[in-house]
Parts: sequence; structure tokens; C-alpha cells
Amino acid sequence: MTAGIDLGQPQAQAIRSDEDVVRVRQLVRTVAVAVKLSLVDQTKVVTAASELARNTLVYGGGGTVEVGTVDNGMRRGVRIVFTDSGPGIADLDLALTDGYTTGGGLGLGLSGARRLVDEFDIQTAVGEGTRITVTKWSR
Repeated sequence: MTAGIDLGQPQAQAIRSDEDVVRVRQLVRTVAVAVKLSLVDQTKVVTAASELARNTLVYGGGGTVEVGTVDNGMRRGVRIVFTDSGPGIADLDLALTDGYTTGGGLGLGLSGARRLVDEFDIQTAVGEGTRITVTKWSR
């Protein structure tokens, strides 16, 4: 256990407010430190998680995140799964394009998060919500 977190089980966190986005960042950092990610990789995965948590809140109407550890026999990593029951993403290719934004921001959310992690999987359906799974491995 690290700081009250059982690394053997994914930790669930609701995303319903800006404060929850901050809690997601803190949880991801704690797990990233526990699996011994470098400081640079900690920063990358926390940044990606922050972007995806904010998207879950703003575009998905809130949802949940599960943060856990993974081990492939050679190295450990952090796996984060964001799930919402929002409207889904109508044009996924467009949403993953650098510079694309529906919120007046920089348009770096999904594409930026994808670049910051080692594995990125997104499942979405219009009217059914979105599930994004990201993994950052230790080096």
C-alpha cells in the first residue's frame, strides 16, 4: 500500500466537478510514483489524465476513472480508464486531429493525451458515451 492506496486493485474516482479533476491528478501521480515512473513520465501521464478527466467532465457530463498498475513481466506501468455516459464522439478521426476543438481551447486534449502515453485506446458511440484507456510504462 502507498499513501493508503492498495496498488493491487484499481482505484475508482468519480469525475463530477473541477475538484474531482484535481483528485484524479493526485491519484495518478501517487500511482506513477509507486511504479517508479521517471519524473518526466510522471508529468506526462498526469498531464494526459488531467486532459482526459476534464474532457470526461466537460464533454461527457461527468463519469468515472479507474487508476491501476499493470505489469508485463519486464516493467510496470499505470493504466487509467475513463468512462462516461455522455453523447459520445460523432467524428473520432476529427476529434483526434491536432488543433481540433469544440470548446474554444487549443485543441490538444485527445491528440495531446494520446502523444503523452504509450498506449491509447478509445471506444465511443454516439448516444452511448466514451471509454478511453491509456497506459504509461516505466522505462
